[in-house]
Amino acid sequence: MPKEAIELFSLFGVGALLVMLVGFYSLLTTRSLIRVMISVELLSKSVMLLLIAAGRAVNRTALAQAMAITLINIEVAVVVVAVGIILCIYRHHKTVDTAVVQEIKG
Repeated sequence: MPKEAIELFSLFGVGALLVMLVGFYSLLTTRSLIRVMISVELLSKSVMLLLIAAGRAVNRTALAQAMAITLINIEVAVVVVAVGIILCIYRHHKTVDTAVVQEIKG
């Protein structure tokens, strides 16, 4: 593996780790369902950044790009379903607070 590929991977790795830490911190400290969705998006983007950096480091960029496109497609489907659920909760309870969701029975 070339030295510049390792340096590039470590640079993207540090950036992805920082984005992941922000996502985890936001996920643990927020009470809004919209912010939870944004935190999950940050986590998935950091995974995608690591995936592409790893593909570049081992000279398998085509495979990494194909996996990233697949991850984007799955992520879009998850976001659409989650936003639909959040909209239903908002219409029913007029809030997107996670405390309301915990009290829902049925």
